[in-house]
Amino acid sequence: MSEILYRELSYVLTGLFFRIHKELGRFCREKQYSDRFEQLLTENKFDYEREFEICRLQHESPDGNRVDFLIDNKIIVDFKAKNYITKEDYYQMQRYLRGANLELGMIVNFRQSHLKPKRVLNSEFHS
Repeated sequence: MSEILYRELSYVLTGLFFRIHKELGRFCREKQYSDRFEQLLTENKFDYEREFEICRLQHESPDGNRVDFLIDNKIIVDFKAKNYITKEDYYQMQRYLRGANLELGMIVNFRQSHLKPKRVLNSEFHS
């Protein structure tokens, strides 16, 4: 059985997602969820960057690709507030992960009645 990437950090982040979902409900805008998440990250002294431009990590990556959050230079977090996560959302996360050469991304759709953060792995990661 393979090891879960960034198990502890992922577990803590998932707890924050559930807390936000419980506090704000399912019908806020993506920015409101992001603002609350940033507050919690700051309160808990996480190393993070919001609206992070990927080309800062990999100069050969195309300009303009911005992720909602980069946590501890390890995990990309992308927030959604829509009815369904689509294939395009997964493809977008894969582009982000390949462009940043990171292993793990998380897609969180707050519009769902039952929150289910999705972990997306980069099969092309190279250290």
